[in-house]
Amino acid sequence: MSFLKNLKKKFSMGDDFDVPEEESYVEVSTDSEMPKSKIVLRPFVLEDFADIKPVLDSLREGYTIALINIKPLKDKDMLELKRAINKLKKTCDAIEGDIAGFGEDWVAVVPSFAMIHRERPGAPQPPEKETPKGWSDEDEEAELR
Repeated sequence: MSFLKNLKKKFSMGDDFDVPEEESYVEVSTDSEMPKSKIVLRPFVLEDFADIKPVLDSLREGYTIALINIKPLKDKDMLELKRAINKLKKTCDAIEGDIAGFGEDWVAVVPSFAMIHRERPGAPQPPEKETPKGWSDEDEEAELR
């Protein structure tokens, strides 16, 4: 008697059910197309407030890093530019991304998996390790030994 029939006899409560004699397998096709997530660095140009919609749509997809040229809209209408930037900021907060301007005419917006490095020109650098007056590097090394 097979193992499954023995198991059936021990646990059955008088109900009759069929236990397959042979194991059956299901074939799974490996040819199916799996969607690949690729990060897209995409440039945009804002010439009008309406040009913000494709930027927001691509950011909401989650895999787009947007580089936005704001110069045409800045030259045309500063109020519309402020509206567009506020809309970008709100969307960026919603997707937990990051937004930063670089140069006078560009804005970068990244999704949550990325971060924009910020380094201000002319910002003070962290101080280097100071050695006490009268000490040299050789004295310090000798003291550590």
